[in-house]
Amino acid sequence: MNNELVEAPVPRKGMPSPRLDEAEFKSRYKEQFFDPAFQPHEAAIDALAEVAWQAYRESRKSPVTCKAGAEFADPDYDLSVEWLSARDAIRDAEKRYEDRARTPTILIVNGSSRSEHTCPGEMSKSFRLAEIARSTIQNEARLDAEILDLSRLASEYGRNIHPCKACFSTAAALCHWPCSCYPNHSLGQTQDWMNDIYPLWVAAHGVMVITPVNWYQVSSPVKLMMDRLVCADGGNPDPTLTHGKDATEAKKVEMSGWDYPRHLAGRLFSVVVHGDVEGVENVRRSLSDWLCFMKLSPAGAYAELDRYIGYWKPYATSHQELDANEAVQEEVRNAARALAEAVAERRAGRLKPIGSNLKNPHPK
Repeated sequence: MNNELVEAPVPRKGMPSPRLDEAEFKSRYKEQFFDPAFQPHEAAIDALAEVAWQAYRESRKSPVTCKAGAEFADPDYDLSVEWLSARDAIRDAEKRYEDRARTPTILIVNGSSRSEHTCPGEMSKSFRLAEIARSTIQNEARLDAEILDLSRLASEYGRNIHPCKACFSTAAALCHWPCSCYPNHSLGQTQDWMNDIYPLWVAAHGVMVITPVNWYQVSSPVKLMMDRLVCADGGNPDPTLTHGKDATEAKKVEMSGWDYPRHLAGRLFSVVVHGDVEGVENVRRSLSDWLCFMKLSPAGAYAELDRYIGYWKPYATSHQELDANEAVQEEVRNAARALAEAVAERRAGRLKPIGSNLKNPHPK
């Protein structure tokens, strides 16, 4: 931070408005009732469209609120009850994380969007590798393991991870922990999964991300999750400091000094990236760099893996290639074993994060 800058910059404006008129809004709203089976209910749909239009016109993002209370900077500020519920779930997860009487937990993320239950008609190799990791952790290390199956974004009704709105880039304090951008009822941005995902990360002592390479990058679901985890790394746990999404206030808060709280610091991680043509090394490295930047710790050389399965072979036989590649399967088991061992050593106090007491001169 530039300590000579005493005044917060004025937020820049000038982009064209995305606001819709009533006719266009209602036309888009009714698209969800395209099925002819809804036609007998046209009058009811028109009534719902009118209610939705009123919410949109009045920007009723969080229609149910309550007073923040004494624990917040502005006790009289009206906080979303949905945000408070998400905050409470994270607090409960923190208690589970800190409870030394509980068996340590490892979160395994299946990053592929492919599923037999939707258009691809076949399970993903990532899911198979996640199951191999889970079995190894549970049966060998006797730790708890839970799979976060991101393929459900594409196969399950009402599962969304809405895109990050980049509040952090306006000012760190404008990015709330947990994210307060969603749900936004006035824009129909609801059923956001992240309020369930945040506690999974918080409660986990170790995280194992398993993803395919999609066009030289992580999969779409993984990237959505990554971006929405930005609030876990420097995010503001008190939305009343900025009175919601007041960009001017947020800039003033950051310029007065921001401590960039690392809400996931200290957890251990493993990364497994697989592909069939190109890109595995770069994707593995980018995931590792991201997790390290959030102050998670790598679980060692065996815990980070990038491999090709069926290199330049037909996609139709990719599962047969995985069946035959027993070495890769064993390497995934080793990655799980390494993570489990690191978690156990950390719990026993024999594995302390190096440099945890050092101050980063560039916190974000």
